Amino acid sequence: MRQGATALQKCTAAIRMLAYGCAADQIDEYLKLGATTSKEYLTHFVDGIIAQFSAEYLRKPNTEDLQRLLKESKDRGFLGMIGSIDCMHWEWKNCPTGWKRMYQGRSRTTTVILEAVASRDLY
Repeated sequence: MRQGATALQKCTAAIRMLAYGCAADQIDEYLKLGATTSKEYLTHFVDGIIAQFSAEYLRKPNTEDLQRLLKESKDRGFLGMIGSIDCMHWEWKNCPTGWKRMYQGRSRTTTVILEAVASRDLY
């Protein structure tokens, strides 16, 4: 008789879905978990991350944070800036055939541009 999935399977399912952007039904092939179950594990994983880290990292900056960020930016020569945009091209290996030309750049590979706004201390 088979019990439920292990904690490792649950976390692996959630992390794979977040990292690779794969659909819940793709997890079934790798970890032998159903789509509904994978979605449930992803929800629990994300809720756990929010519960653990939201007070420090997933909040709006307070007055002290803003003053510190503005001072750091000023020292670096960027007056009035509280963060900077960073972007990179990420290769999209499993891009659907019909979309390849839309996401193809000069390098002739399909890529997706990832953008993030962050300060030096990653707030």
